Amino acid sequence: MKQDNTQIEEIIPFLRKRDYKLVRGLGQGACGKTVLLYDDEIEEYFVCKKYAPYSEAERESLFSAFIREIKLLHQIQHTNVVRVFNYYLYPAQFSGYILMEFVNGTDIEDYLKRFPEKTNELFLQAISGFSYLERSGILHRDIRPNNIMVNDDGMLKIIDLGFGKLVRNSEDFDKSISLNWWCQPPLDFSVGRYDFTTEVYFVGKLFERIIQENEISHFKYADALGKMCALDPLLRIQSFVEIEKAVRNNQFFEIEFSKGELQAYRNFADSLFSHITKIDSGAKYTDDIVRIQTQLNDIYRNFMLELHVPDAAVVLRCFLVGAYYYKKPGLATAAVRDFVRLLKSSTEEKNRIVLANLQTRLDAVPRYFQHEEDDIPF
Repeated sequence: MKQDNTQIEEIIPFLRKRDYKLVRGLGQGACGKTVLLYDDEIEEYFVCKKYAPYSEAERESLFSAFIREIKLLHQIQHTNVVRVFNYYLYPAQFSGYILMEFVNGTDIEDYLKRFPEKTNELFLQAISGFSYLERSGILHRDIRPNNIMVNDDGMLKIIDLGFGKLVRNSEDFDKSISLNWWCQPPLDFSVGRYDFTTEVYFVGKLFERIIQENEISHFKYADALGKMCALDPLLRIQSFVEIEKAVRNNQFFEIEFSKGELQAYRNFADSLFSHITKIDSGAKYTDDIVRIQTQLNDIYRNFMLELHVPDAAVVLRCFLVGAYYYKKPGLATAAVRDFVRLLKSSTEEKNRIVLANLQTRLDAVPRYFQHEEDDIPF
């Protein structure tokens, strides 16, 4: 459909000036420096990244990379990836700012030195975050300890997509940047390639180093980690999605679930998957557990006096972003209720296992590439 440009010709000016209080500087990267700001109206802290490359001679040539980072950040919505709130660009001066979530914590190396018992949980969070980026077609390309933060609540955050890249075809995997890597480069570099398998290697090496330096003996995913750290990409586990599947196979029973919890999960999963028939190949999974829990709780409250949620789509939307075919007759309200109670009463690690198992079942649903006329398309 051709867009009617007459509706968007008028530009709405936002003239109100917003002042922030400068708290302190946070650091300098290749393309910018960051400071901590405070908004006293809403009583929140923000990180502001100013475009300020090390070399003034490269200000113009690197400006496109700064814009690319903004575009990538605006596509991302995941618990383990830093959020962007706003940006300000001044192309004529090759200058700009990004206003981002403040991660009040430390880098992952420092955090796990103090809290080594959190290694298993943070490994799972890292895999979840990078798996999301992989499914979104985004290469980070600067995986190092300083770019993986952990806040004071133990939530891992992947930051700094200044070297990030959106992958559209196989040519985008050509290695086009050279950084001072903190560990032995993989054999991928010898053939000029950097892809998601390369990202797997660097995440693996990061955790390997932390585990060895801190003599952590309780790490549960040594087999998966070993396959991540292979120098030869042909011997390496190929993707973060594969790692998720590998570690989740044993998790359901390594972490104890009561009979009631297992029944609540299985009743909901069976009910959910009895309604969905096909998923568009471009559809994505939702990984924000807190948002899923909130949405399901709202659904239950809206229909708690009914035997069924009238339209299965409202539940399916909690887990899928994209198109799919489904059977409309509603899901049992009791199954939704018990599943919400399971999420509310479980730890973060348990909830990640529950979501991972649901996504495994979604993987088994047939995919389609073109519109097909059966059931009810959403």
